[in-house]
Amino acid sequence: MIKYLLSILSQKDKELRKEIFKVTTIRPTNIKLYKQAFRHSSASTPIQGTKIKNSNERLEYLGDAILNAAVAQVLFLKFPFKDEGFLTQLRSKIVSREQLNSIAKKIGITDLVDFNKKMGPNRDRLKSMPGNTLEAFLGALFLDKGYNATEKFISEGLLNVYLDIDALVHTETNYKSRIINWCQKSGKSITFETIDMLPGQHNQKQFKVQVVIDEKAYGTGLDYNKRKSEQEAAEKTCEMLGV
Repeated sequence: MIKYLLSILSQKDKELRKEIFKVTTIRPTNIKLYKQAFRHSSASTPIQGTKIKNSNERLEYLGDAILNAAVAQVLFLKFPFKDEGFLTQLRSKIVSREQLNSIAKKIGITDLVDFNKKMGPNRDRLKSMPGNTLEAFLGALFLDKGYNATEKFISEGLLNVYLDIDALVHTETNYKSRIINWCQKSGKSITFETIDMLPGQHNQKQFKVQVVIDEKAYGTGLDYNKRKSEQEAAEKTCEMLGV
């Protein structure tokens, strides 16, 4: 069956399959899943008869859940005497947008993304694209190969190769806490204000959050999850202030 499916692939699909194997050592079976995983919303079109775009956002949602489950399993086994708070905080560091963007760029998965290049590489909407695409890829991998294969790829192909988990234990990646602590030590006021609710995919709203310090606006964040929007806004503010 697999040989038959491979025989009917277009040349373009065969090339994509080779590129996926090159950067992940995974041999896709259902190439359509991976094509969707690499289709950014900026390059997607509405599904016929609907207002829903055929982008990678649904696979990103699925991949995010699989990633969190796999990382939780790895940490649960690696730290048998640590409590829930420790495990939760460390998992958050591992699956942070900063870490996922970094890993995605290192393995070369961003070279496979189909996006609207007219948007420019510095547009806010594209800054989370590497990590989001990695999550979408994991969603496709889960549907194509199952949980065990996906968990193995995450633990052996990502975490063991690109992260030093023991070193990460002592690394502060909670930008919201960092900027709040900096403001407290500096005697400054800080608020995280939701300045807009923007339309997104599937009738969901995206939170646009801005950091305001001493009534002056700083970094903004945009995500379907308000907490992630706040972290992104805090990260940008830390960069602006050199914190």
